Amino acid sequence: MSDYIDSYYSFSADTSTPYPQLNEDINADVCVLGGGFTGLSSALHLAKAGLSVVLVEANRIGFGATGRNGGQIVNSYSRDVDTVSQKYGQQAGDALAAMMFEGGQIIRDLIEVDNIDCDYVRGGAFVAVNGKQMRELEHHQRLWEQHGNNAMQLHDQSSLGSIIKSQRYVGGLTDGLSGHIHPLKLALGEAKLITQLGGRIFEQSPVTKVETGETTIVHTPNGKIRAKFMVVAGNAYLSHVMPELTKKSMPCGTQIVTTEVLGEELCQQLIPQNHCIEDCNYLLDYFRITADQRLLYGGGVVYGGRDPKDIERLVRPKLEKTFPQLKGIKIDFAWTGNFLLTLSRLPEFGRLGHNIYYMQGYSGHGVTCTHLAGKLVAEAIKGQASRFDAFSQLPHLPLFGGRALQIPFTALGASYYNLRDQLGI
Repeated sequence: MSDYIDSYYSFSADTSTPYPQLNEDINADVCVLGGGFTGLSSALHLAKAGLSVVLVEANRIGFGATGRNGGQIVNSYSRDVDTVSQKYGQQAGDALAAMMFEGGQIIRDLIEVDNIDCDYVRGGAFVAVNGKQMRELEHHQRLWEQHGNNAMQLHDQSSLGSIIKSQRYVGGLTDGLSGHIHPLKLALGEAKLITQLGGRIFEQSPVTKVETGETTIVHTPNGKIRAKFMVVAGNAYLSHVMPELTKKSMPCGTQIVTTEVLGEELCQQLIPQNHCIEDCNYLLDYFRITADQRLLYGGGVVYGGRDPKDIERLVRPKLEKTFPQLKGIKIDFAWTGNFLLTLSRLPEFGRLGHNIYYMQGYSGHGVTCTHLAGKLVAEAIKGQASRFDAFSQLPHLPLFGGRALQIPFTALGASYYNLRDQLGI
């Protein structure tokens, strides 16, 4: 059981009022395990549908990847829908394509309709480091436009200067349906909305045991919940609970730093239109300007989810390569967090028995897809499961080498693709 890590997000959000521990035995229609975006979206959509919901979190709301990520609203999935069609059939690709922008719209509705204040800024960009990646962005634009996103614009190196002032990139693609947020503020706003709708939230209440059957009984150290349905939303922080869900995925760490306050003038010199940016490398960098005018910069992957000793040493060279004018800039915050990687790079949705649902393994595209997942599981529990099953019917592939060898095998593969990025092949 832990409080928030020392990050820019915990520094700049109001985390002063925790939710209580579970110290009683209660009944509910649905028990949600996990207070990240998957669990919050699930509880929120279920509460809006009129079901009684209890959410339990082992630490604090947004403690894991939800409260530590880059804060970018990036549409679609970690594998695009044409790849889904090629590997799993046109029907599967079409089903996922119909939902590829919905997660972002759910977030915008929370901001614009439900009035959650989370420092939202519209607009993002993918940037290419070589000609091969630029051709991939051209294909990306055509594919997304086919599925309804007409808010995209290609830029060559000269026009990209209006988006980002860096010589590192040969071009890019802007997306008006993308944007950036303060993810911990969004999570805390969603939690508040859940309670306003009658849902109950308990922090510092780790699940110690789950009894399955017609009714699930979820045990915590000081209380338990009897529920008709259970939603497992622990993702990379699931730990020992439900071990059957950890066999075909691997926690991976990503590192983020945030600079000292730069001021409006310097920020506009770096990213003139305040887009969030991510490059097209296999091991990608991502960055944006915060609401109080800092540069937030993330990148790199540590397979297995361990915490590196010196995060700044890992990220600073990337930051200074992108923005040489920031060489030696003071770093105020540096942290790491885990996301869950699958072999297919597609999320794993499914059921254990008839009344336990799970969603996990967003492979780096979690901000939008988690919000979609919560809506789909609420539909499934209410009896409309076709959209949930578009995901659950995708194969859950075992990682090469089993648990013992998955880290070195995955790292070896990543090194190969990283070399291809550097060589432009």
